[in-house]
Amino acid sequence: MKRVVVGLSGGVDSSVAAYLLQQQGYEVIGLFMKNWHDDSVTISNECPWLEDSNDALLVAEKLGIPFQTVDLSEEYKEKIVDYMFNEYEKGRTPNPDVLCNREIKFDVFMKIALSLGADYVATGHYCQKSEIEVDGKPVYQLIAGADNNKDQSYFLCQLSQEQLSKALFPIGALTKPEVREIAAEMELVTAEKKDSQGLCFIGKVRLPEFLQQKLQPKEGKIVQVDKNDPIYTVEKPAGISLEEELKFESRKLEYLPTMGKVVGKHQGAHYFTVGQRKGLNVGGTTDPLFVIATDVETNTIYTGLSSQHPGLFKKALFVGNSEVHWVREDMTLKSGEKMEVMARIRYRQPLQKATLYQFEDGMYVEFEEPQSAITEGQFVAWYLENELVGSGVIS
Repeated sequence: MKRVVVGLSGGVDSSVAAYLLQQQGYEVIGLFMKNWHDDSVTISNECPWLEDSNDALLVAEKLGIPFQTVDLSEEYKEKIVDYMFNEYEKGRTPNPDVLCNREIKFDVFMKIALSLGADYVATGHYCQKSEIEVDGKPVYQLIAGADNNKDQSYFLCQLSQEQLSKALFPIGALTKPEVREIAAEMELVTAEKKDSQGLCFIGKVRLPEFLQQKLQPKEGKIVQVDKNDPIYTVEKPAGISLEEELKFESRKLEYLPTMGKVVGKHQGAHYFTVGQRKGLNVGGTTDPLFVIATDVETNTIYTGLSSQHPGLFKKALFVGNSEVHWVREDMTLKSGEKMEVMARIRYRQPLQKATLYQFEDGMYVEFEEPQSAITEGQFVAWYLENELVGSGVIS
């Protein structure tokens, strides 16, 4: 009998995942990951991880499976929290959930599971896995979840073939309502539980407050840039190579505080991200203001009126070679090669038509339609139909 360790988070998805594996005849063990100790930054007096680990325990008892809690807060702090602060200080916007899957759930956690004699690790992610043969070897495919509203393949975009080979996603073929229905039939305590918000596995931590405790506030200016500013009408140089053209399309516009009018103050450029509209606290504008750029060196935030402001849009992005990751290693592009794909630059964004171009020092992703708020530090993931084949960090 094959043994599977399920990461029970205390939510409905992982509860049903454990139940389904049991039905399929696996020997199931439930493990709850404790990833957070510092109660000074959890919001409100609820102690989310206690409540969650308790729910996970009740589910394990109901299913009659062994259960234990593992404390990964050291690794979590080092690999996720420290990475987040480093990224924010550089003025980039990290994605802790993608990292958490790559570094914690399918690495540290997986090693613990394998040390318990597990053949597989299972999670409650809405995605699917299948296996094909390439050159006589098994190759694992990461397939989108069947529920379009809940597909979470994006969060797993950094997994490797080795990690996928040991992963199971028991609820990937179900929709959220079907999962809740199974939980209700089984009378699992998590059946009605709301979906968790906040950082992967930390519970109810609000990011700005969390950041404020670690990154010192410092006052700076909010500058509003006019949509007709000459910076948006710079002509593409004639007679340049494809690579130079893509470089031009994906370049970061260099804003200066003198380019617009000062419309307000902020408490630190590193708290803001491109595309953000909440939290600026600037009144009296005809349309909402959106962040179009931040500069942590001069501590300035640049904003534009309305979601259609030209400062929000770009046709291409760049991923440095060290940050290009192929889930399907057999599809890796060589320098000079290109591939037509569907891509997204954030979770839940509908897939967009794009072309990958691989060059010596990295890859450009060029979109058919200009994309709003391409954000440094976030992940771009590319698909062939419903299969996620690779991803990279936007630089």
